[in-house]
Amino acid sequence: MENPTFETRTLVRIALIAALIAALGFVPPLYLPLAAGVPITAQSLGVMLAGLLLGSRAGAAAVGLFVFVVLLGAPLLSGGRGGLGVLASPTAGFLIGYVAGGYVTGLVAERLAARNLPALATALIAAITGGILTVYAFGIPGLAMMAHISLAKAFIGTSVFVPGDLIKAVGAAVLATTVLRNWSVAAPHRP
Repeated sequence: MENPTFETRTLVRIALIAALIAALGFVPPLYLPLAAGVPITAQSLGVMLAGLLLGSRAGAAAVGLFVFVVLLGAPLLSGGRGGLGVLASPTAGFLIGYVAGGYVTGLVAERLAARNLPALATALIAAITGGILTVYAFGIPGLAMMAHISLAKAFIGTSVFVPGDLIKAVGAAVLATTVLRNWSVAAPHRP
């Protein structure tokens, strides 16, 4: 008997989204001098999509699978980075925040879907809350600690990423609502 929470179809989707996040790592990173070694990457788009397409638990599982494979040594982070050494880099907090971001994105989408908001608005609010605010809540303190700078400097340094992350949130919301309209079996929480 299959586990009703993670049936075979859900496990396949978890693996596919983890692979999508890895594939987004092949988009070359863009390093800015203000960000203390934290690059602009496309992988946060995958984190947003994980929560929006899979929901809170499966979304976090997909991102967690990706992070686990990276920590095992697979060079799947943008710029070809991987291994336990990434936990000693300025991006460590963001990487840890990815898992929480996938969960929160899905949770917010689930909760807002019950309020009958427009699908695109639900997805956008969820992507911003989980994929930006939650990831930054882990990433900024991690950056401050690993780069030996103040929280204020880390906050200011990462503020340059906000416009790009907002564009990714809009893209994730549009993609997710389009995909979910066409998915044959959609969970009840879908935006």
